[in-house]
Amino acid sequence: MHNGPVRIALIDSGLGLLSTAAALRRARPDADLVLSMDPDHMPWGPRTPADVAERALAGARAALPYRPDALVVACNTASVHALDRLRAEFEPGVPVIGTVPAVKPAAATGGPVAVWATPATTGSAYQRELIERFAAGVPVAAVACPGLAEAVESADSERIDAAVADAAGRSPADTAVVVLGCTHYDLVQDRIVSAFARPVALMTAAGAVAAQTLRRLGARPEPDAAPTGALTVLASGRAAGFPERAAGYPAACALTTAQPLSRSAARPSH
Repeated sequence: MHNGPVRIALIDSGLGLLSTAAALRRARPDADLVLSMDPDHMPWGPRTPADVAERALAGARAALPYRPDALVVACNTASVHALDRLRAEFEPGVPVIGTVPAVKPAAATGGPVAVWATPATTGSAYQRELIERFAAGVPVAAVACPGLAEAVESADSERIDAAVADAAGRSPADTAVVVLGCTHYDLVQDRIVSAFARPVALMTAAGAVAAQTLRRLGARPEPDAAPTGALTVLASGRAAGFPERAAGYPAACALTTAQPLSRSAARPSH
């Protein structure tokens, strides 16, 4: 069992990590969070698998001086391509937790299910195998969402609405559950729900990833803990402020009141 506050680093190309960070903040208001983004090299989606792995490794290495207790890969693409390399480098000293689309719980509802993801993830063997493994016999549509992650990253309202409307229009009319297979999509859940003519349920991985992170650390959720957790933002390895473009997303509200964490707040090396 982990004693005392925890310190967790999250890795993504950009704003997609906010939903998981917010879930961790709700579960442990006393947790220190390090958000390691990569604005110099985003988006990661069109990159080769080897390049995505290198970018994720660079993000994790940039966070390491802050002595995190765990590393969370808050990106579906990076979880597919980088998890093995990250675990080989950092475990067992620092647990590495990946992000898996919520296909299994969505399939348990009986569907019909639409899995929204980036074009690269939609066409991947990884997603096909995930659907075959957990959703056999359930109607599942794989819906590529070109441009949606990029629109969310830039907080471009018109582009977000256009990309969401396009993906909703290509989802089966009887869709009951939408799996958000890219962490960026979590930030515009209200727009996605509104784009459907009938009620749909959304399933994201953020809550499950936060819970798994605490389990790996042997730490309990303590939502009533004092909100003493610090927040640090890294931009391609450089210390940075919280991205202004994120201010309009609800997930950001849970994060922006924290004080920054100093590299000098060192802990014993793992």
